[in-house]
Amino acid sequence: MNQSDRNVQSTTLKEAHRLMTICNSCRYCEGLCAVFPAMEKRSSFLEGDLNYLANLCHDCGACYSACQFAPPHEFSVDVPTNFAKVRSESYETYVWPGFLAPMFSRNGLKISLVAAMCLVIFLIGFVGWHDSSDLWSYNTGPGAFYRLMPHHIMVFIFGSAFSYAIIAGLFSARNFWRDSKNKFNDRPEARNFWSATKDATSLRYLGDEGLICNISENVSSDRRRLYHHFTFYGFFLCFLSTITATFYHYLLAREAPYPWYDIPVILGILGGIGLIVGPLGLLWEKFNNRKIKKTLGMDVAFLVMLFLTSLTGIILLFLRSSPAMGVLLFIHLGIVFSLFITMPYGKFIHGIYRFLALVRFSQER
Repeated sequence: MNQSDRNVQSTTLKEAHRLMTICNSCRYCEGLCAVFPAMEKRSSFLEGDLNYLANLCHDCGACYSACQFAPPHEFSVDVPTNFAKVRSESYETYVWPGFLAPMFSRNGLKISLVAAMCLVIFLIGFVGWHDSSDLWSYNTGPGAFYRLMPHHIMVFIFGSAFSYAIIAGLFSARNFWRDSKNKFNDRPEARNFWSATKDATSLRYLGDEGLICNISENVSSDRRRLYHHFTFYGFFLCFLSTITATFYHYLLAREAPYPWYDIPVILGILGGIGLIVGPLGLLWEKFNNRKIKKTLGMDVAFLVMLFLTSLTGIILLFLRSSPAMGVLLFIHLGIVFSLFITMPYGKFIHGIYRFLALVRFSQER
């Protein structure tokens, strides 16, 4: 039996099933976003259907404000709150490897910080054990970073962590995709991916076309969309910075650190600013959102680790010619390592699920 063939089991999914049954009868919100047209194509809702619809939801809250059956009505229809819970459960449902799901469900931030500190302590201890003066010596010019940690060791450690994140993410994405297919088995076409890319990069269903996020019952704001853009494009610019630096190292034989005016540094600064503003804004919105349970799980951990990665990276950039460079480098690397190995278990994988849900919606549409 496929996952998508399973009947609804958890309390959260049973509530989602109840709400979708009511909404499918009412259909007042069918023009608000992608969720309700996708819902209307289904006469019944299995577990895979509900997880698909929940990840298709952008949590704008427009349906809650428009619903005539919202609390305090006896039907108590609150789709955004319920779908937020369903999405959270879906991270554990599709996670790979599955045995890691319970470990990250409630203590994600602590685990991320501990993982970062363990590597920092190991790196500082390893270098200090050979010659403690190396940690506080001036290291400037090309190759300064690699005098503390050889380039091939750095590539091995962080390449392995990033490769693990990619593999785990791909297996989790495969589980979600198979679960969401229901009876729609056709292969997606290029136009489906292009449509999903346009919707995802513009956040069409979180502020575009007049859909302004309802952050409370009587207050609307476009801030969440803006913070998402800062985070996404900040991450993208940092990724481009890394790719450019790799090109410099292997094809141009130019070693980091690079001058302030060089392309990898400019991209890194712009991306770093985005990854400070965006995650801070999303954390603020999260802890002021009436619909979200205030926890320190992997959704919070991903935002915190993105913020710390950018913050320590910018501090390292400003102080890279000082005696503190060695310690700052290892702190930054420890946080990056922790970010990589925890990426498949938080909001990063949520972004992949949402993109795949948009691809599926494009197919059905």
